Amino acid sequence: MNAPTLIQIIGATLFGVAILHTFSTKFFERLADARPRHAGIWHLLGEVEVVFGFWAMVLMLFMFAILGKQEATAYLDSRNFTEPMFVFAIMVIAGTRPVLQFAGASVRFISRYMPLPQGMALYFLTLAFVPLLGSFITEPAAMTLAALMLRDTLFSREVSTRLKYVTLGVLFVNISIGGTLTPFAAPPVLMVAAKWNWDIWFMIANFGWKAAIAVLVNAGSAMLLFRRELGHMAAKPEATTASVPFTIIMAHLICLATVVVFAHHPAVFLGIFLFFLGIATAYQRHQDQLILREALLVAFFLSGLVVLGGLQQWWLEPVLMGMDANAVFFGATALTAITDNAALTYLGSLVEGLTIDFKTALVAGAVTGGGLTLIANAPNPAGAAILKEKFSNGAIQPLGLLIAALPPTLVAVLAFRLL
Repeated sequence: MNAPTLIQIIGATLFGVAILHTFSTKFFERLADARPRHAGIWHLLGEVEVVFGFWAMVLMLFMFAILGKQEATAYLDSRNFTEPMFVFAIMVIAGTRPVLQFAGASVRFISRYMPLPQGMALYFLTLAFVPLLGSFITEPAAMTLAALMLRDTLFSREVSTRLKYVTLGVLFVNISIGGTLTPFAAPPVLMVAAKWNWDIWFMIANFGWKAAIAVLVNAGSAMLLFRRELGHMAAKPEATTASVPFTIIMAHLICLATVVVFAHHPAVFLGIFLFFLGIATAYQRHQDQLILREALLVAFFLSGLVVLGGLQQWWLEPVLMGMDANAVFFGATALTAITDNAALTYLGSLVEGLTIDFKTALVAGAVTGGGLTLIANAPNPAGAAILKEKFSNGAIQPLGLLIAALPPTLVAVLAFRLL
């Protein structure tokens, strides 16, 4: 292996600092209270979604100073920002009143035919049906829908902190593994599916059915554990606004579907998104406020991850490729907690001559660890941005999420390694 360059060393250092920063956001919130004169900057640095974007900007300042304008801008131009742009567009559309009304009605319709109290049935479906639906509408869309539904039902009243974190842990893990029924919905699968010729039948046979079992076990276990706290979910949210006409709902669903279909083509899906904004503006009476701020923060987070992650290959690839198929599964699961799982699989796709066992173990490990931290899976910041206001001090504690996500992650490990 060649010795790392100065910029690579700086990039790895700043990446480590950014990871520490994500676990230290509460410290900056305390600073905001203690130093009101500069509370604004401390609150900004206390936003988890700002962390990677902030340190990516610091990296770019180093690159401009050391390498000059031409090389620094060339590096930025070499990065692929399709995923952050896609997540931004899909979050805004999926978070609209027409789409949420349709999703909520669908979940309530299914819950009527389940042999469970409706509160338990709705909780189970939100944590199982919606994540599996992510295989078809994409994981970011499923995360947005599930988080908004939980916000307006389960979290509409004060519930125990334990329930909040367990729900979040199960949601993150289930979203990460629930998108593996198809080759286009989960970011870590997207990175390798075309190059490795993985179609929908390969995904179902090697990942999908195992993931579905784990998703059902995780959602069912959480439902049974907190069954006494779920009764209020059966209460239909008060209708403060009139129901949305079917034609408006269909227009939104068509925009959502076409953005998903053209997920790899930003010129197309951003054009569709702009058309959607025109529809939303023309029919404002059928809209709540668009979640533009939350979506922009998440896009900023992911963009920072793309910029910083591009300089981690020099140490990440040797670590990953020095393992056998069994070790790579657990190695990828652990490494995913400190780097985006799509970055891991992308690095794997650059290496020629890998066995099919190694490839499946790498991807399975990457999706298994996708719920352990906010940075482990691309849709996680989207869910966190929507739900964090329901947590103490308006912040999700990384250690609390890690502990809560460990049991459902273990279920996923058993599903992928033993089934």
